Amino acid sequence: MLVINVKTYEELIQNLDQELRVDENFDIIKRDLLVQNKKLSFYCVDGFVKDEVLEKMMEFILKADLKTMEEDDDFHCLTQQLVSYVEVEVDTDLSQMVTAVLSGTVLLVIEGYGKGILIDARTYPTRGMDEPEDDRVLRGSRDGFVETLVFNTALIRRRIRDHRLRMEYTNVGESSRTDLALCYMEHKVDPKMLERIRGIIADVQVEALTMAQESLAEALVPGKWFSPFPKVRYTERPDTAASNILEGKIILIIDNSPSVLILPTYFFDFVQEAQDYYLPPITGTYLRCIRIAVFFATLLITPVWYYLNCNPELAPSWLSFAMIEDNGNLPFIVQLLLLEFGIDALKLASLNTPSSLNSSFSIIGALILGDFAVNAGWFNPEIILYMAFVALANFTQPSYELGYGVKFMRVMLLILTALMPQYGFWIGIVLIVLILYNAKTVSKQSYLYPLIPFNWSDFKMIFMRKKLRDKS
Repeated sequence: MLVINVKTYEELIQNLDQELRVDENFDIIKRDLLVQNKKLSFYCVDGFVKDEVLEKMMEFILKADLKTMEEDDDFHCLTQQLVSYVEVEVDTDLSQMVTAVLSGTVLLVIEGYGKGILIDARTYPTRGMDEPEDDRVLRGSRDGFVETLVFNTALIRRRIRDHRLRMEYTNVGESSRTDLALCYMEHKVDPKMLERIRGIIADVQVEALTMAQESLAEALVPGKWFSPFPKVRYTERPDTAASNILEGKIILIIDNSPSVLILPTYFFDFVQEAQDYYLPPITGTYLRCIRIAVFFATLLITPVWYYLNCNPELAPSWLSFAMIEDNGNLPFIVQLLLLEFGIDALKLASLNTPSSLNSSFSIIGALILGDFAVNAGWFNPEIILYMAFVALANFTQPSYELGYGVKFMRVMLLILTALMPQYGFWIGIVLIVLILYNAKTVSKQSYLYPLIPFNWSDFKMIFMRKKLRDKS
């Protein structure tokens, strides 16, 4: 149990050494100085602070005249004269000091005072701000979010230079103390939704956000097990995040994660991409319509084909070429399900394949597994064709979670059609509609907005990329 408030320098040093385990942790650095017969102690984590910064601060303190400062009882005034750094804060709570040191802040303790000076001179290890792999554009910015919170907030500030942009800081996790930032426009955000999100974050009781954004997303939007559709949208693009902030949404940035959360998220938000806005309006509208059409084709092409093969009398004459009379060695439903699961197995194998072998793996998966599976009588060529289209069509939209939500619904349609050839497909369609209709966002609004409740001006924007106009 931490001692919350300490009264003397000796008591503070003793408790800090005990809680930080300076003698046991090699990366916890304690640097003692003796300046004009006054003891000073620095605490920091090796790797979070550059040596040059510490040396500059120590050099300035060694040259300071501490004798004249002893007469000044105002500790805040003392810090202004003694610490030559930008972000400085005085704290008397031992638990907060320990958390700050473990977060990378430098702690300075001065003899004669039972207080600590927190100097935010953190320099986290980070990678380059390269363009995200999952959401590339032909034109536009090539930067992307990284795992450092302050760098990500700076990328948004660079794009929105408005005094009404708010960046609220908090942390979650009893052990991890993971840093979070809520970003929103003060005059555009829904106050009720903002208060709700603040309350949920404040009430989150977890040991640590081990899975970063996913752990927090599950706490923010407790989904129902029968609804696989994502209630949170992720992005690694600063331009996409800034655009959503200007639309009145809240961006939740989590330290140690390059993906930010966009709240609230509606089902039709997933048809939009940054690529649409880096091309002319007519081209962006065309690409968006193609994306929507491919989305529905991904969901329905194999279930509709299987339904018509189970009920050939319902198939129109112009689709007679798609009908197959010979099941082969395996029933159609077995072939379809094997390919559904086999594609996921290939994806998992590809993720664990070294980069140098990825090309060879793709050739083996496409040629050997596909061609020989047909020749061996396992699969019909038509089924291979339809499932290949489905596998490729999943990449037309960047949301990994939505892709699997569609997959689960497609598999449900196939199984229901196999169990009830005449009515199973239509029962599955009704179930999908009911699942989407009953889903709610984090703001407790309908997941199908602007379709339910209907809003024409917003609904048409699903299919059209509006032209940017001058407000004047």
